[in-house]
Amino acid sequence: MPVDTEAVRAAISNAAPPFDLKKIGHVVLMVADLKRSVAFYTGVLGFKVSDIYGDDMMPGGMVFMRCNPDHHGIALVGGAAGPSQKRELHHLAFEVGSLDEVFRARKHLREYGATITFEGRRRAGVQVAVEFLDPDGHNLEIYWGLDQIGSEGIARPKHEWRGATSLEAAIANPPPGQNPMLRDASLLHQK
Repeated sequence: MPVDTEAVRAAISNAAPPFDLKKIGHVVLMVADLKRSVAFYTGVLGFKVSDIYGDDMMPGGMVFMRCNPDHHGIALVGGAAGPSQKRELHHLAFEVGSLDEVFRARKHLREYGATITFEGRRRAGVQVAVEFLDPDGHNLEIYWGLDQIGSEGIARPKHEWRGATSLEAAIANPPPGQNPMLRDASLLHQK
């Protein structure tokens, strides 16, 4: 059944709760092989382990990991029946501080043998990204350049979106106001 975007827009509430959420705090994923997934998230993505629960605290075990000073941004719980069926999570995205890092991430993921499912720029948000699968088939994204929405609440108009299906194409045709300059030009077209 087609999505009625106007009905969805009409469902948006302007109610202001008595608090102001600032960021996504953490995500917890079920994984089939806790050891394999910890090796991926620490060895490939560079997460640091903060704490580990054994079966006595969480059936299947649980590992808390961080990529900033927060105790954990992601936690993995062992014991999943098998690879992700992609029903419980669409994707998890990680911001990096420079465009060069997105290109280095692509190279690193290729060297690791990770399955890259997309690279370039989608549309809304206009971030430049590489999307890939973790060992359990969860969709992950590493990105740079996500649009910021000011206090006026105005998003970039659709006619300024610039979709691209490679990192190189994303920097060749940037949206207005985005300056996708690589510091290290040798990162272009690396396979």
